[in-house]
Amino acid sequence: MSQVLDELVALLSLEAIEENLFRGVSQDLGFRQLFGGQVLGQCVSAASQTVEDDRHVHSLHGYFLRPGDASLPVVYQVDRVRDGGSFSTRRVMAIQKGKPIFSCSASFQYDEEGFNHQNLMPDVPGPEGLQSETELASLVADTLPERIRERVVGAKPIEIRPVTVANPFAPERSEPVKHVWFRAAGELPDDPQLHKYLLAYASDFNLLTTSMLPHGVSVWQKFMQVASLDHSLWFHSNLRMDDWLLYSMDSPWAGNARGFSRGSIFNRQGQLVASVAQEGLIRLREDWK
Repeated sequence: MSQVLDELVALLSLEAIEENLFRGVSQDLGFRQLFGGQVLGQCVSAASQTVEDDRHVHSLHGYFLRPGDASLPVVYQVDRVRDGGSFSTRRVMAIQKGKPIFSCSASFQYDEEGFNHQNLMPDVPGPEGLQSETELASLVADTLPERIRERVVGAKPIEIRPVTVANPFAPERSEPVKHVWFRAAGELPDDPQLHKYLLAYASDFNLLTTSMLPHGVSVWQKFMQVASLDHSLWFHSNLRMDDWLLYSMDSPWAGNARGFSRGSIFNRQGQLVASVAQEGLIRLREDWK
């Protein structure tokens, strides 16, 4: 694994400080607040560590309550709500400075046979030959503010390759549809749970910004106040984060300074491995201009 991927895996591992109580370090990605994907991945990690090994997370539903501080660790308190015959439910509270910043419920189930159907994977170009977001950002690095330049063009634990190239630093109006390929930047251990933690982490990239495409604005513009409000994630099967996954996103609605986006995640074989939905704040702040 690369050093940055090593650091991300460690970040999602968490420290057990008491029964049902965990602590995770934070990373600063250059946003105004703590990256929501970090809290999502760490919540899945915390909840999973309180469930029997034969039960795997299949859904997560959470609300972002307060902006997180990327300079401080996060404490995760897990409530073992229920262990039934087939399903286990956990409620997790992420806490900083004694106050909740994120709350979620997660459900776990053991593997069993059932009916199967799924949507087809969109017919889009594969990842080969596409440039990564980091490579694309390096082409305009000299135009970026110094405070974000290093983070934008530096090494990333998750490699993201957009199918359609758009410049977030000079946004133009377009259809609210986005496809990106992504994978971990290195080989990972054969731990199915770890791959799900990493998918939860990566699922927060690009999703909310899909709802901003028709309006010609970007998260990197200083007059935009952008933040995730909630996040739902369904795992349909085991997956490999160290192989390419296609994230196919669209936004059917925006209004009241909120944008709604949804996504389907497919592996290279066309199997739908996860689905995502999110609503977020996309507020134009004239007073920030």
